[in-house]
Amino acid sequence: MRILIVGAGSTGGFFGAKLAKADRDVTFLVRPQRLRLIEQHGLCVRSPAGDIDIQPQLITSAQINGTFDIVLLAVKAYALDSALQDMAAAVGPETVILPLLNGMRHMDVISEKFGAERLLGCACKVATSLDESGRIIQQGTFNDISYGELDGSDSDRLAAVHAFMRDAGFDANISNTILRDMWEKWTLLAAMGSINCLMRGSIGEVVAAAGGHEFALRMIDEVSAVVRAAGQELSEPFLTQAYRLLTLRGSPQTSSMYRDLVAGRAIEADQIIGDLLVRASAKDMEAPLLALVYAHLLVYQARLDN
Repeated sequence: MRILIVGAGSTGGFFGAKLAKADRDVTFLVRPQRLRLIEQHGLCVRSPAGDIDIQPQLITSAQINGTFDIVLLAVKAYALDSALQDMAAAVGPETVILPLLNGMRHMDVISEKFGAERLLGCACKVATSLDESGRIIQQGTFNDISYGELDGSDSDRLAAVHAFMRDAGFDANISNTILRDMWEKWTLLAAMGSINCLMRGSIGEVVAAAGGHEFALRMIDEVSAVVRAAGQELSEPFLTQAYRLLTLRGSPQTSSMYRDLVAGRAIEADQIIGDLLVRASAKDMEAPLLALVYAHLLVYQARLDN
């Protein structure tokens, strides 16, 4: 099988480098600037589990000359439309698309572009970032990826994807509840991002401040309520873990959106926060804390755009 990794950033680059090191047939679809950087310095991963330095197969959209068995889509959600255009020639009638994006709006967009039958649900848990030289830095040791049919069924193509992904230096798992997994990840990211970005600090810093613990609880409550109103159930084990993680004293935990914000980069405000507000509005539900967070992020984004 051949896999195309769309995006050689911190997430796509991490999983793609692991697969390449495990002798899978991996090609990265990259923009010219990233292509030049990787051609010059290689694709470098710095991880507690062991460093990786490879010279991967790289192509730009103009160089695609055939379809791939798997397309792993790992771009920021605000770059989705351009990424879908870039990868279109790589998607054939048997191609399976694994989307690693935040939020859920991308599922509808990809389905409209290529057909829902091309999609598997997919979610990952890994903390990575790019340093100033373009190396991928992994924080912590967790590196999980799960995938599954959207209806929870088993299938030959799911088994084939799993055979390709497993035993490649990260935890790869089939999930029969992948849609719920994706909604739960979105819930956690939205609540954590809201807490970090509005209060401008780590979880530990927020809960140590007067009123910070109560604010964190209210934020989780509101995000969870919106998700339930949208018709999605959240498991009790997930909620127990979310409340623990997002109120943990001394925790250095921050969301990727907060790290992008403090670094002066573009953020996924619409996809992580704004889309929740759209879904709340569709149910005539007020979400005042999320609205406050969204306005805060839009002010920041407007400054970047100017």
